[in-house]
Amino acid sequence: MRLLPRSLLGQVMLALTAALLIAQGISAVMLYRAASERRELAITHAAAFQLLAGARRGDRDGPRGGERRDRRALARALDPSSEGELRFRLPRDIRYREAAQSPLSPGERRDIDREAALANLLSTQGVDAEELVIVERSLLDDELTRAASERYPRMRAQMGKVPDNLLVVGMRQAGSNTWQVARLPIPPRDRAIVRTLAMQTLILFLVLVGLLYFVLRRITRPLDTLALRTRRFGGAGTPEEPLAVSGPQDVRRLIEAHNAMQARIGSMLGEKDVMLGAIGHDLKTPLAALRVRIESVEDEAARDKMAATIEDITRTLDEILSLARIGRSDAPPEMTELGALAASVVEEFEDMGSPVTLETSGRIAASIHLTWLKRGLRNLINNALRYAGTARVEILRENGHAILRVDDDGPGIPEDRIAEMLEPFTRGEASRNRETGGAGLGLTLARAVAEQHDGMLVLTNRPEGGLRAEIRIPL
Repeated sequence: MRLLPRSLLGQVMLALTAALLIAQGISAVMLYRAASERRELAITHAAAFQLLAGARRGDRDGPRGGERRDRRALARALDPSSEGELRFRLPRDIRYREAAQSPLSPGERRDIDREAALANLLSTQGVDAEELVIVERSLLDDELTRAASERYPRMRAQMGKVPDNLLVVGMRQAGSNTWQVARLPIPPRDRAIVRTLAMQTLILFLVLVGLLYFVLRRITRPLDTLALRTRRFGGAGTPEEPLAVSGPQDVRRLIEAHNAMQARIGSMLGEKDVMLGAIGHDLKTPLAALRVRIESVEDEAARDKMAATIEDITRTLDEILSLARIGRSDAPPEMTELGALAASVVEEFEDMGSPVTLETSGRIAASIHLTWLKRGLRNLINNALRYAGTARVEILRENGHAILRVDDDGPGIPEDRIAEMLEPFTRGEASRNRETGGAGLGLTLARAVAEQHDGMLVLTNRPEGGLRAEIRIPL
């Protein structure tokens, strides 16, 4: 199973998606860090302001005025419509007060980073903090907020709805024994950044992928057509109408070059066919005349030997011309039941008394060039009979291929010579005797027939002995 796409369109789209996700991931990290830094800076400034302004507000407020302000603050804090959000707001007497000792409770962990930031900020305002303590605790863990929640049930209910923790800041200035203590809820992290980034990523993805898909399809569509035309021309070798020029300028130049190359190759193949036809005619005519003349030879043995030589030359010439013509037929392939095709070929050998058997496994139909596939199967059977004396033909389906298999019980082929045996004029028997070695074109013709059908010829030695030859045709 392949996870990566094979096509140019799929690979570019995958690369764009990966690059976009990586870029947005980096942007998300940077924006998150920037938002966190802004949030910490806002918390530090709020704590400093509360410490500096809390004392002045406490001095201005009398006992009764301070009580009235605390009640109004508590009412605003408990009002669900106040400020339109769930931010919890502490009453003033809790937000700031002065104490005789540090607000740090036993076992609590001090926030060293925030202490350093707040100390630097206070020093810029001319405040000399001799001791500074910052801790973070939950609302109900703080003594003052817990006591207030016990006095006001509505406040306790509201505290259970907010996710805020409480930041407790204690400062003792130089020369003073009084601790100034500020309490402020820590606001939750802004989740709008995540939603914004997700929406931004979606919009970018739709826009970029949509535009890139349109551009790539304009490039890959003519390339796909060009690949199909080239594959078809490479298999059949039959010239077709020039491919329509389309796409970007680079692709247009490629199509124009392909059309020119196809026209040139088609012209050369046409000239080759004319030349081979002329050669075949010019050679067969004198051979026929020579065959007539040898009838006047009185020595019967010499006459039979001459006639056999002429027939050998004629058959070799036919095989050479057939090999040159494979794939040059203008006739389209036709849907054929391969079992019936093999049966007709096997009957030819049975009529000649040759020991050939046939096995089929169900109906297997394929689009083939009937005459050429018969020729290829016939050559494999001839090869088996020549070297083993018998042949077993089997038609089967395997892994999406139709297989025309021919087994024999002969000597097989040395493993290092199997590829060599598929080349023209290569024979398994070294003599030039037609009965034992042939011209060395049978397997080459069978391979050419298989390749004409986008398949292959496979030769393997059977473990029990003998050779197995298979024409594999994709279905």
